[in-house]
Amino acid sequence: MAYKINPDLCTACGTCIDECPVEAISAGDVYVIDASACIDCGACAGVCPAEAIAAE
Repeated sequence: MAYKINPDLCTACGTCIDECPVEAISAGDVYVIDASACIDCGACAGVCPAEAIAAE
């Protein structure tokens, strides 16, 4: 399982970055999760106010 940010829903609010324990999320116009660094903990998905992060 891997988590991915839906670019159509992401508002680049920054909430997810602070929750990631391994700093796998990079900022930009739309945020991106580095799948090779992600430990699939789901912390980012749990705090995303736009519900833009989901397991795939």
